[in-house]
Amino acid sequence: MSKIGVMVCGHGSRDDEAVREFAAVATGIAQRLPHFPVSSGFLEFARPIIRDGLDELRGKGVTRILAVPGMLLAAGHAKNDIPSVLNTYRAQHPGLTIDYGRELAVDLKLLRAAGQRVEEAEKLSNRKVPRDETLLVVVGRGTSDPDANSNVSKIARMLWEGMGFGWAEVCYSGVTFPLVAPGLEHAVKLGYHRIIVFPYFLFTGVLVKRIYRVTDEIAARHPEIEFLKAGYLNDHPLVLDAFAERVQEILAGENNMNCQLCKYREQVLGFEAEVGLAQESHHHHVEGIGTDSDHAGDGHHHHGHDHHHHDHTHGHHYHHPPHPHADHPHGPQRRNPDAAE
Repeated sequence: MSKIGVMVCGHGSRDDEAVREFAAVATGIAQRLPHFPVSSGFLEFARPIIRDGLDELRGKGVTRILAVPGMLLAAGHAKNDIPSVLNTYRAQHPGLTIDYGRELAVDLKLLRAAGQRVEEAEKLSNRKVPRDETLLVVVGRGTSDPDANSNVSKIARMLWEGMGFGWAEVCYSGVTFPLVAPGLEHAVKLGYHRIIVFPYFLFTGVLVKRIYRVTDEIAARHPEIEFLKAGYLNDHPLVLDAFAERVQEILAGENNMNCQLCKYREQVLGFEAEVGLAQESHHHHVEGIGTDSDHAGDGHHHHGHDHHHHDHTHGHHYHHPPHPHADHPHGPQRRNPDAAE
């Protein structure tokens, strides 16, 4: 009988605080799965890397690994880079099985957690502003995958309608458009007394801190509007429950990733040239570099989708097609290497 272990595959960050938060989430997942050894690792910028986590599980006698992407949405990292790393590792270790689960996606647990983060921000203010006089701005990470970006809009709409805000807008921290600054400058023109900025992120890092900084800058230019900064999801109990559920889905054979609008399989409007691109990871150049952290948690992995690509610029020559609207006045822009989360 195979011994089962769980691997949590994170993106990685140059920010030590983000690395610590990921470790806390991995610990929370392990507490919800007491029957399995749990490891974690990062794709880039921090240690342990994913291979380290896989080695740890094998060292414990694990022969079947249930790997989940430690990410909210399925873009290039979850669809391409992590599967490439896992498939390479599996090929190097005959007899090892790695089953890859799906991302957290648009999920009721995540929606409830997001709503609570927004409510917490409202409670920080002494002013009584009705929700129908409040504008909610949901900020996504921003990817080169329009399917993932569209899910941020869905989350925003569900929060807007479910919580009764007067209006909602969506912007992104990079790669697509609109970026945060033009997004907020547009939002202030809509005439609302309060604007709540909610980063739909799992962890802190360079990008979340930049979102808050830009919010402060826009707020200083518009003192007539109250700006509130909502917290990101982090280790909310419902987030941890959702991760544990993704692992259980693998065991039940229900871990299908939604590929209907995947730009690597279908001719998504504007991205038709990217159908069928090879699955490969471009993160070996930056595995483990970026922080001094060698203590991020535990890890595993596997994927059955032979598709998907990725996006990053770190001074290396990658093979990503340009965004079809790379000259858009409100973005997108390739992230500076020093700004990567």
